[in-house]
Amino acid sequence: MDIRKESLKKHYEWKGKIEVCSRTEVKDKEALSLAYTPGVAEPCLEIEKDYNKSFDLTRRHNMVAVITNGSAVLGLGDIGPEAGMPVMEGKCVLFKEFADVDAFPICIRSKDVDELVRTIYLISGSFGGINLEDIAAPRCFEIEKKLKEICDIPVFHDDQHGTAIVVGAALLSTLKLVKKDISKIKCVVNGAGSAGIAISKHLMKLGVKNIVLCDKFGIIYEGQEGLSDVHKEMSKITNPEKLSGTLKDAMAGADVFIGVSAPNIVSKEMVASMAKDAVVFPMANPNPEIMPQDALEAGARVVGTGRSDFPNQINNVLAFPGIFRGALDVRASDINDEMKIATSYAIASLVSDDELSEEYILPKAFDERVGKTVAKAVAEAAIKSGVARI
Repeated sequence: MDIRKESLKKHYEWKGKIEVCSRTEVKDKEALSLAYTPGVAEPCLEIEKDYNKSFDLTRRHNMVAVITNGSAVLGLGDIGPEAGMPVMEGKCVLFKEFADVDAFPICIRSKDVDELVRTIYLISGSFGGINLEDIAAPRCFEIEKKLKEICDIPVFHDDQHGTAIVVGAALLSTLKLVKKDISKIKCVVNGAGSAGIAISKHLMKLGVKNIVLCDKFGIIYEGQEGLSDVHKEMSKITNPEKLSGTLKDAMAGADVFIGVSAPNIVSKEMVASMAKDAVVFPMANPNPEIMPQDALEAGARVVGTGRSDFPNQINNVLAFPGIFRGALDVRASDINDEMKIATSYAIASLVSDDELSEEYILPKAFDERVGKTVAKAVAEAAIKSGVARI
């Protein structure tokens, strides 16, 4: 099957992957009066008196907005909000199928940070959570930061944090397999965009102390000329050995390589220069930084990619549905670091010591335990960290 051609054919048939279904029937005058006027006035007045009743008297408690401006769609780049709509619809399907969360695609025609923030804030009262998607860096950092400051519902940029959380889970499992201490490894992250920066920050919160962050110009180090504000911040908290040079230089002696960058930029020689029992996660899609077989032949012990046709797929669907399910269940005001850390550990816990192997470091996407396990861990972390409201 040619997946791309078949998918296009199915999209013409489906004419959209989601629809709105009523939760009540309106087949007579009484039902109409209850669901709509005059009866509907009573819940309206209740919400007017107590804003929080909007979660009890409407579907808001289970609704997430999946929002993009189409500026960084999958591997397609800046294709515009309407062209990003099929991806947003697909994301909404995953929310429903994996966690019974009602999600709605919202595509905004703007690249202006303040305009995007204002627009999203103004509609936030209709939802229980905001999932930002496929918004280009560096705007995505500022948009998320500003929204988290003014919204009273969770705001989560999945390209950043969903990716980081699942990479974190994969690393926790793999280090158990190769018997290495997370605080003593050297980890190279190639790709200093939204995902690479979020991965680096999350892994540090999990206990990694030596992360070397690289972009297309090489190793990022403190004092380097021409760094953006975000990269300046990262230069101060990464690369403790003050390395400079190329990706090849960074990978020498490294225990872990994580790629969220470009295809075919890592050679077998570079993998061979890594430490014994090296871990290689080349996640560029659809073509990884190095093909798994090449990495294994060069001496890597464990390889994981973003693709479903290789072992150890590192897939965001393991995280975001359960994260929002757990956050919505306790009406969390935020998705904080404690909840993200709990998710990484929850996902990793689903691979038992007996099951753990070089080709099985993460549960499968269709493992029915994942959503429930993540949701439970997230809800508990929200309660413990004080952001739960019920």
